[in-house]
Amino acid sequence: MGWNQILGLLCFLFLVHSSLPFALPLCPPDQRDALLLFKNSFVLDSMASHFSCDEALNYPVTSYPKTNLWNKSLDCCSWDGVTCDNVTGNVIGLDLACSWLHGSLHSNSSLLLLQHLRSLDLSGNDFAGSQISPNLTAFTKLTHLNLSRSHFFGTIPSEISRLSKLVSLDLSDNYDVTNSFSFLVLENSIFTMIVHNLTEVKKLVLDEVDMSMVSPISLANLSSSLTHLTVSACSLAGIFPETVFRLPSLIVLNVHSNLDLSGILPKYNWTSPLVYLSLDFTSFSGEIPDSIGNVKRLTVLGLSGCRFTGRIPSSMWNLEQLRVLYLAGNNFNGVVEFEIFTKFKNLQMLNVSLELNLTYNTLKYTFPKLEVLGLPFCNLTKFPYFLSLLKRLTNLDLSSNRISGEIPSWICQLSSLQQLSLYNNSLFGNIPSCFGNMTNLFNLRLSTNKLQGELPRSLVKCVKLLALGLNDNEFSDIFPYWLEAPQLHYLYLQANRFHGSINLTAFGLSFPALEVLLISDNNFTGQWPKEVFSNTSLAVIDMSNNKFEGPIPLPSPVTHVYCIASNNITGRIPSLICNATKLEILDLSNNCLTGSLPRCLTSFSTNLSILKLRMNHLGGTIPESFSWRNSLTTLDLSQNQIEGTLPRSLVKCKYLEILDLDNNHIEDTFPRWLGELPELKVLILRSNKFKGLFNIPRGAHLFVKLHILDLSNNHFGGPLPINLIMNLKAMMDGESGQDKSLYMEQYFRWLSYETRVSVMMKGREIELMKIGTAFTILDLSHNSFQGDIPGVFGHLHFLLGLNLSHNHLIGSIPPTFGNLTNLEWLDLSSNKFSGGIPRELGDLAFLGYLNLSKNQLTGRIPQDKQLSTFSSDSFRGNPGLCGSPLPKACPGDAQPPPSSSSSTFDHDGQGSWFKKNAVWIGYAVGISIGISIAYIAFETGRPKCLTRGVRKMERRAARWMEKPKQKAVKFHGQ
Repeated sequence: MGWNQILGLLCFLFLVHSSLPFALPLCPPDQRDALLLFKNSFVLDSMASHFSCDEALNYPVTSYPKTNLWNKSLDCCSWDGVTCDNVTGNVIGLDLACSWLHGSLHSNSSLLLLQHLRSLDLSGNDFAGSQISPNLTAFTKLTHLNLSRSHFFGTIPSEISRLSKLVSLDLSDNYDVTNSFSFLVLENSIFTMIVHNLTEVKKLVLDEVDMSMVSPISLANLSSSLTHLTVSACSLAGIFPETVFRLPSLIVLNVHSNLDLSGILPKYNWTSPLVYLSLDFTSFSGEIPDSIGNVKRLTVLGLSGCRFTGRIPSSMWNLEQLRVLYLAGNNFNGVVEFEIFTKFKNLQMLNVSLELNLTYNTLKYTFPKLEVLGLPFCNLTKFPYFLSLLKRLTNLDLSSNRISGEIPSWICQLSSLQQLSLYNNSLFGNIPSCFGNMTNLFNLRLSTNKLQGELPRSLVKCVKLLALGLNDNEFSDIFPYWLEAPQLHYLYLQANRFHGSINLTAFGLSFPALEVLLISDNNFTGQWPKEVFSNTSLAVIDMSNNKFEGPIPLPSPVTHVYCIASNNITGRIPSLICNATKLEILDLSNNCLTGSLPRCLTSFSTNLSILKLRMNHLGGTIPESFSWRNSLTTLDLSQNQIEGTLPRSLVKCKYLEILDLDNNHIEDTFPRWLGELPELKVLILRSNKFKGLFNIPRGAHLFVKLHILDLSNNHFGGPLPINLIMNLKAMMDGESGQDKSLYMEQYFRWLSYETRVSVMMKGREIELMKIGTAFTILDLSHNSFQGDIPGVFGHLHFLLGLNLSHNHLIGSIPPTFGNLTNLEWLDLSSNKFSGGIPRELGDLAFLGYLNLSKNQLTGRIPQDKQLSTFSSDSFRGNPGLCGSPLPKACPGDAQPPPSSSSSTFDHDGQGSWFKKNAVWIGYAVGISIGISIAYIAFETGRPKCLTRGVRKMERRAARWMEKPKQKAVKFHGQ
């Protein structure tokens, strides 16, 4: 037999052997049973994978229940998602990505019995806030671990670092869409162990993991074999080590959305295999170096929202492989010829904000492969005509330009458009009816323009809509219940002229997936049924500033933000509102609510941060039920009829920053125990029945962060509280105000919310918003304080407003007031001050309001500097005062000659007066014209919930921007 025949026989025998049923080993029974136990520990729910595997977010995995057909009648090696070893039959791979699994993944899960696993993928499920098990060390052979997008919570266990064979680790995107601030946390020591022990890791994905405790310096020790590093939106802060850019194997580097992460790009000898580089929305700065042109394999370059300056280097045009280029939101110099971008022949995505030299009518700008085009902040005044040639365009962003006129109908020819952003321009007219032809649209943002009229009913064809932003326009229409958008998650209609009642039956049928409903500042009318939101998925509801009537409609149990302020809502606050345990913001202000506060209202939610019930007719007492677990930062019960004393349980609100109880009937002594609240910055007890002396012991460490203290119009007596004033450290040295954030503007996962307070400024009640930590007011007016002003008041160097009027104070005005160099208004009227006006007050260059009237002051009014700018109203009611601006002359003053005629204009006299006072006019105007403008939003009016940016949508918008980048290019190892 020849060699050919022998070889043929061997091949035949091999084929026969491999076709026999006993050729491959079966899955071991113990591993089969372990898998079935794992399956049975969860329920299958399509919503468990709905958001994490949303096709609109470009996730590549299809969502379906892989475990549904697992059963004992089939070899488990044939089960969907299960991979077995061809020799032993052991389960070595488990891929259950996007498999609808819902339930807790316990630390003793039967999954741990699969000790031969090499690859485990549980991404895209809902493990309901489970913690990552430290027992994962049972998988000693594991090389690939993916636990992303599955609602894991808590600190990443150090045991992860013992999986020394890991090649790929993905713990990204573990935020919980139904529970605020639920993230995985990575401590610095554990990350250091991961970097040190996982020497074989090539792919490390930690997006959305809280790495605020991790020092970026640790990244410098990453393995030289690393190919993928993605740590976007991780709260990394500090300086990013330049050495990471030079890792010899790194092809993907993504640090997107770490706002406090700074660094510079390598200036010299930068050669790298990088294919994907995203630094978007970080604090990287400096100029883009010429060395960028050496990274010639780059296909994705994202530098948007950074702090880069200078000119774009010409070497960048050498990056001929670029498919994605994002440069928007920097501070580049000079005008850029738009045509130069056509050098990138493979460009699929372009996003720039530059001063563009763009000839509108030319047709030579061609981008044959362009799918995404963003030209925000480019000072465009017209729609670039070449857009009509971009037939493959799926995403067009022309926001924040100066484009005026009507929306051209040729945009409708871009039938592939999925996202269209034209917000923050000067567009007017109607939305073209042809918009209905863009049936692929899932994100349409036309907000902040001057669009008007009715919405085109042709939009009913846009059944894929996920987000519709029409806010801040002049639309005059009914509520668009006719949209029939089954996938719509976000609807923004606020600040328009929408009117009429809402067809609630059609509302429920048209928007079954709605999460965010913003319809504030319109003219909607009607009454909402009590249970209208009960079975919805609405997480954010803002209906404030409309004309809704009737009792309070209850929020959904999953609602996080509920604002119905400034309507005509009547009746009592139902205790059933406490079933909405996810609430972070509850604003029922400026309605006609009556009755007492439900006892549960101060303890029902551990997430509640803002509770505003101001301007109603609520009575009774404040419930004594505040819990140590509460998260309150703002409590506003002002302008009601609340009685009784302050509940001592308020001291449990350790995060409280704002307490406003203005205009009630509370009768109590001064609550010095509130000074124990470590974050308290605003305390307003104005117009109540507080009384008695201030019993604050010397040396007490209280109220150290207080910026606004208003105790006016009460019944306090005795001497001014020296020991209290000595504690107001924030008004003395501003130390507690060094943080950059605005405590009056609080940020949530869903939105930014501006908390407003009403204060007395210059004798008028003013509503303030966006008050930074530099805004400081002390108002002790309209009480019965007696005695002198203690010298400690002169130490309040950061004070902007001081009101001690309408008391029984005596003595002289202390010259140390001249130390209050930031003071903008001072009211000492209606007391019994005596002596002269200290010249030091003239040194207060920012003083724009002064009231010393109705005292017993004597002598000449000083004409020094700022004092010469005030009218006689500032000094009236002091019989002993004389001199300008009062009509009473001081002894020895020369009397001016009488004019010959009251109707005669004395040109010389007028000219002389002008010369003498021109300097002071300029001084006064220059100082006073801007007094407090930075702090005043508008005078007292109807409060509202401002929801300028829904955080969750921003998160998704970032994903919509980031995921197409990743989709635009294929990488090795993914």
